[in-house]
Amino acid sequence: MPIQPLIVGNPVLVVVDIQQGGGMPVADVGIPHMPGHAERVERAEKLVAAARAADVPVVFFQEVHRPSGVDFGRELDGTEGVHCVEGQPGTDIVKRRYSGFIGTDFDIVLRGLRASTLILIGGLTDVCVHYTFADAHQRDYYVRVVTDCVGGSSQYLHDAALAAMEYLQTGAQRTTDEILAAFVELEQPVLEGATR
Repeated sequence: MPIQPLIVGNPVLVVVDIQQGGGMPVADVGIPHMPGHAERVERAEKLVAAARAADVPVVFFQEVHRPSGVDFGRELDGTEGVHCVEGQPGTDIVKRRYSGFIGTDFDIVLRGLRASTLILIGGLTDVCVHYTFADAHQRDYYVRVVTDCVGGSSQYLHDAALAAMEYLQTGAQRTTDEILAAFVELEQPVLEGATR
């Protein structure tokens, strides 16, 4: 299988659901998280700073649901309890579905930025990161997932999701250090004069 370069064309760093709830107990936030949230947030801060220094656009997503529950859809049919509700602890830092592409103008923003490569960080690896990755893949973006800057609902599901993403795009799994080095090597701004 061909392995593409780490960055093809214009990159965009996509920060998925890095919310306070990632470091809180399941009983408080309704979703299990694997350990290491604080370390992932620390790496995410480095990646965001490096992206901004390299003039790479950064897009932030957070999952937020209405208190009435009207926008949960089928999300509560599985393991997850009520989570990411507006105004509740752990939700702060908007999307209403797992994929950043569903019910948002994300694709329009990416096209305006002339994005080719999406670099995903955040959580949950096996839910929002995975679904955003798959939808980006279906829209012909090159997608990279930063393996040490994403966290799943469990180690097993995290590993399985990473394997599924690698299956779709060989070379998709990258590390924070690889992305930081790639940002330093960028020679020109992604989009002159764009507001980030």
